[in-house]
Amino acid sequence: MNSRRSFLQKMGLAWMAPAAWNSLEFPGLSMPLNQQSWEQIRLQFPLEKDRVYLNNGTFGPSPFPVLKAVQDSFEKTNRTGNYGNPGSGREKIAEFFGVKPTEISLTHNTTEGINIMAQGLPLQAGDEVIVTTHEHAGNAIPWLNRMHLDGIVLRVFEPKQTQEENFETIKNLVSSRTKAIAIPHVTCTTGTVFPIREISEFARKKGIWTAIDGAHGAGTFDLNLKDLGCDFYAGCFHKWMLGPNGTGFLYVREELLDTLQAFYVGAKSEKSWVLNDKEVHFGGYTDSAHRYDYGTQSTPMHEGVVAAVDFHQEIGKARTEARIRELNDYLYQSLSQIDILEILTPEERESRISVVTFRIPNTDYRDIAKALGQKKIRIRGVHEAGLNAIRVSTHIYNSESELDLLIQELRSLS
Repeated sequence: MNSRRSFLQKMGLAWMAPAAWNSLEFPGLSMPLNQQSWEQIRLQFPLEKDRVYLNNGTFGPSPFPVLKAVQDSFEKTNRTGNYGNPGSGREKIAEFFGVKPTEISLTHNTTEGINIMAQGLPLQAGDEVIVTTHEHAGNAIPWLNRMHLDGIVLRVFEPKQTQEENFETIKNLVSSRTKAIAIPHVTCTTGTVFPIREISEFARKKGIWTAIDGAHGAGTFDLNLKDLGCDFYAGCFHKWMLGPNGTGFLYVREELLDTLQAFYVGAKSEKSWVLNDKEVHFGGYTDSAHRYDYGTQSTPMHEGVVAAVDFHQEIGKARTEARIRELNDYLYQSLSQIDILEILTPEERESRISVVTFRIPNTDYRDIAKALGQKKIRIRGVHEAGLNAIRVSTHIYNSESELDLLIQELRSLS
């Protein structure tokens, strides 16, 4: 009962009618939650009951405790004028991802972190960076921009259907000029999961940097960045982490802080500085990833990030990953039974986690999206790589019954 009471208090359940939580059972972190528990957790989200929201890969609606934390902080800062420093949540973020607070930079989104990686690495004309044909604009354009500015070479490959094939493809692309592997943890197109741990281990032995787009990795996997082994990892909180818009992070392995050049800097980026009519002095960068932070950060937004981390911790990272995979398996198997569909997401379970992408041959994805939207089913069209497809991305607030509604509507279209 004490454990349950603590969970209810920490999850901000004063927002909910007590009756909605009367039957909640919250076992130890090693035990799975039952279907009723997931249904009760769904009540913590303000999602409309008649809407089937299947686009978490674009935006993850925040639960009530996160919204309350943001609202309370906005009210407090405006009432007292005490704006403060949002960096206090950095320790909790770092702990959640298994790294040191000094290895975490607070950004506003994944793209910002990728720009820091793409511009900060010491690359010269002719140096090669490996990327995929399935990049989100947020990972493609920063590296294309570096190519445009400095003449680096992008070596591009199309994702394959298994982790082994993708690993072999990357190894075969490596040459004496390869300096970085800049790929997504999970592609935004088909949800293909790359074997980042194996790739990172291989790359480090070759003296190659790994700069990972983690937009779809944080909040889905039971993620430990230290164990993952990559050098850099950019992520956000507004998707699978269920945090506020405008919040993100960049992980920089501490040994590479002086390798990744900081270009945009501000207060707290430096050790010391003097600027007056008698002396002009720059004392160097601070000995942490805080050097990449610059400008005013939003205290209310970061209070929301802390609340989002707490929300995930209360449920349990392993439980969250297991539930996401459970829904993904259910969706994949259900879609597989519709003959007319062409599923683009890999069948191999290790190569998928939270997304299933499909298309109907000779049908414009926009027509499918429009038809589903009229039934209040929200998905995302995939135009990247010319796929002409539909992406379905599910999170812990979704249910098998919602996926059944999707399947029903797709059958009526076929």
